[in-house]
Amino acid sequence: MRSKKENIVISDAKAGDFPEILDIYTYYVANTTVSLEESPPAFEEMLKRWKDSTDKSLPYLVAKIDGRIVGYAYAFQYRPRTAYRFTIEESVYVSKDHQGLGVGHSLLFDLIKQCKEKNYKQMLAVIAGADNLASIAFHKNLGFKQSGVLEKFGFKFNKWVDTVLMQKEL
Repeated sequence: MRSKKENIVISDAKAGDFPEILDIYTYYVANTTVSLEESPPAFEEMLKRWKDSTDKSLPYLVAKIDGRIVGYAYAFQYRPRTAYRFTIEESVYVSKDHQGLGVGHSLLFDLIKQCKEKNYKQMLAVIAGADNLASIAFHKNLGFKQSGVLEKFGFKFNKWVDTVLMQKEL
């Protein structure tokens, strides 16, 4: 077993990374309430999301171990109104086979750093499931604080899912 953070390389995502990124995300969509999408998006939709972020100069990162993508993270515009221009939302996904190795921490740490450098002031995490204690603890460990809970805000797998809002001042 690898030690935490051993051999994790963080870099900007490229179009050629999206088959692996889509594989990681598809697992969460199909098997969990971590994502509240009910059907995995098409490859083209994933590329569009990447382009939407990078066209706004927002980071979209991948984590690799031994040259293989094991996670990804990205920032995206919180809302389109100009008053929100200093606030961004983040998303982090780690391959189910690479949990607990520090991949998510490395990704979000770098994402936060890059967003600070771009003068963003607030970062929002929207966590599906008030019972998603691992994600809540993960975000707290990186300085996020819980800002609220939206009860029964999503419906997936025939059950209501709360949404936890966490924010970090950058």
